[in-house]
Amino acid sequence: MSAPSLRKNRQVRASEYLTQLAGQGRYHFTTEMAQAALGGTAAAARSQLRRLRETGAVASPARSFHVIVPPEYRRLGCLPAEHFIHQLMETWGEPYYVGLLSAAERHGAAHQRPQGLQVMVRRNRRPVECGEVRIGFIARHDLERMPVQLVTTPRGYVRCATPEVTALEMVGYPNHCGGLNNVATVLDELVEAMTAQALAEVAQSSPVSWAQRLGYLLERLGKEALAAALDPVVQGMARSDTPLRRAKSTAGGRRSARWRLIVNTDVEPDL
Repeated sequence: MSAPSLRKNRQVRASEYLTQLAGQGRYHFTTEMAQAALGGTAAAARSQLRRLRETGAVASPARSFHVIVPPEYRRLGCLPAEHFIHQLMETWGEPYYVGLLSAAERHGAAHQRPQGLQVMVRRNRRPVECGEVRIGFIARHDLERMPVQLVTTPRGYVRCATPEVTALEMVGYPNHCGGLNNVATVLDELVEAMTAQALAEVAQSSPVSWAQRLGYLLERLGKEALAAALDPVVQGMARSDTPLRRAKSTAGGRRSARWRLIVNTDVEPDL
């Protein structure tokens, strides 16, 4: 058998492997899985996967982790991030959940879409970039204590922060959310999915400064029932006044006695 024919047969075998996986509803695999299915050496498996990547049938968001790219997503150069993030994090053995603006969007607050999928993890990670798909990782060391919801995707499901966790984290990580003005704008929509009881429970497991800032913003938005749920948390846990905008001077800022807050910036939501 000539070398060109051998390469052709190897390509058919690899294509059949992808067809079998997709038929089972699996759109991800590792290099080790492919090698076991195709036979041969690791170098031969990598060579076949490289040829599949060149055709656009396969993309590799992370080292040794690959996804099948159906024709409708070839323009992206990858599967959408939410279609494989759960499987990627399982492969890495890392706890996670979709958070911040990405979570808010899934709860119906889609005023401003993030540039990439925002994922909370225990420690900082480099972002994943695959074609036009991007995943940004934000560190929260105690994320395993936070309640999550399972959100169905076309390839399974993802773990997603609850609306209440999302609200508190947006004020905790405003730089990842377009600033406080945008946080307030998104909150105005997100509150429809929140409950006072759940908010009070989550706030007790989060930094009290987040409750101070969120309470003030909810009050500004006229969401008194939700704001009131944070009163006992702030009164019982806050030991000092905290600035509304952490990285800005507090000189000249007025005090909010209710929230033990130094209002050192104006917040203008786009309502």
